[in-house]
Order: sequence, then C-alpha cells, then structure tokens
Amino acid sequence: MGLPDISTALLRIPGLLFAISVHEAAHGYVAYLQGDDLPKRQGRITLNPLPHIDILGVISLMLFGFGWAKPVLTDPRRYKNPRVGMGLTALAGPVANILSAIAFALILKYVGNYNLVSNRYVLAMLQQAYLINVYLAIFNLLPIPPLDGSKILFIFAPAKYIEFYDRFEIAGQIILIACIFLAPFLLSFILQPIAYVVINFINIILSLFP
Repeated sequence: MGLPDISTALLRIPGLLFAISVHEAAHGYVAYLQGDDLPKRQGRITLNPLPHIDILGVISLMLFGFGWAKPVLTDPRRYKNPRVGMGLTALAGPVANILSAIAFALILKYVGNYNLVSNRYVLAMLQQAYLINVYLAIFNLLPIPPLDGSKILFIFAPAKYIEFYDRFEIAGQIILIACIFLAPFLLSFILQPIAYVVINFINIILSLFP
C-alpha cells in the first residue's frame, strides 16, 4: 500500500478530525462519569478537534489511515475502582469509533440505496470517515503502551501488570513512531485482517436495517 494521492489525503481530513474528536471525547466523558472531572476542566470532553490533535498522529492518519490523538489526562485516584476505571475509560475511545463507523456505514447504505448524494467527493469523504473510524479503533486496541489496548488489560491483568506498564510506556511511544515507518507491514499483516473481521461484523449489523 503506497502513499495516497493529495486528493485522497485531503478527503480524509473531515473524517479523521471527527474520528479523533469522538475518540478522545469518549475517553473524557467516561472518566467524568466515574467521578474524574480532570478531562472536563481541561476542555477534552468536546467534539472540537483542536484540543485533541497530535500532529504526528494526524499526519499518520492522513497518510496511512491509522494514527492517534493527544491522550486525555485522567486522575484514576477519583475512580471507585481505579484499575477497572482506567480500563473502561480506555475502552470508550475504540467503542466510540466503532459506533461512529456503524453510523457512517448506515449513511452510506441509505445514500446508495436512495441515490441521495451524487457528488463523488462527498461520497469519498463518507467512505474515508467510515474506514478511518474502523482503523483508528483497531490500531488503538493494539496492546502497546500508551495505546488503549494496553490500558484495557488493566481490567483483567494482575497488579504487577501496572508496574510493567509504567516501566515500558516510553518504549511503547518509540514503537508508535516506528509504526509509521513500518506502515505497509502493519497494514497488510495486522490491521487489514482485523479490519476485515470488523467490517464483516458491521455488515451483519447493516443487514438488520431495511
């Protein structure tokens, strides 16, 4: 998979701004529901993309369809159960993206069935928004610190896992940067097979709607 042409990269912008915004806002909102008002005080429970943008992550999203946003800071000490609370907060982001992907898939279905939109650029933006939400969810579920997948494990892993996480979080950030250079391998052998399963699941959901 090569780099996208300039038109494709530009058509990805609305979808990726929405995807990272709903992802991070979901993190902040679930933290807030558990008694942590830090994300709200920092203005992170919002669909305004500006507080959420991580430049390197957005460039990766534009070029490859996967990436990351600026992490939402939380205070797990305010949770009733910090370990479970951190896991649920982490899970909220990918779930929000999957739900968004389902919404965009439904829009595309009805737009196609009833020929509601004829402009190919609008259709392409909707398709890109759908795919970016799928890939952003999958990428963030990888168990690499500081991605959400590594924090979701807090729900099930023993207490020693937290010590391991703290020790290797910086190494995980280096791995994230390496992912950009290994994008063709990451897409072909890891993300695309998982995306195939997720997209089939979404298609099953779509079949339930007339």
